[in-house]
Amino acid sequence: MKKYTYSAKRSDNKEKWCIIDAKDKVLGRVATEVAARIRGKNNPLFTPHADMGDWVIVINADKVVLTGNKLDQKIYYRHTGYMGGIKSITARELLEKRPEDLIKKAVRGMLPKNPLGRKLNTKLRVYAGSDHPHTAQTPEVVEI
Repeated sequence: MKKYTYSAKRSDNKEKWCIIDAKDKVLGRVATEVAARIRGKNNPLFTPHADMGDWVIVINADKVVLTGNKLDQKIYYRHTGYMGGIKSITARELLEKRPEDLIKKAVRGMLPKNPLGRKLNTKLRVYAGSDHPHTAQTPEVVEI
């Protein structure tokens, strides 16, 4: 009898949708749970090179919590592409302006930096309030 390691294929994955409520939760703890679910680490068929994860909906992104002085000291940078075009925004300003981006940036930093990671990043949906348009997918609520 041959013994070999089973390598799961994308077609073996039964994708599910799940909802994570970020209300009064620490940003990093929410982001690690979301990244693990998107990557498929909770799936017994986890394969590092294949998309084995679930679709994740994060609600109440505007009520996420940052510990310590991170609201004022954590700075997000971006560049316009022009000379001297570096722009910065603090976590507090980003939370007031676009709270969805705070969670998206945290999760994206925890995914692989390759084509698979970019594909996995599309499986995340973040909403500032408690409403979402994905009721047709019958998502299950996940407690953190």
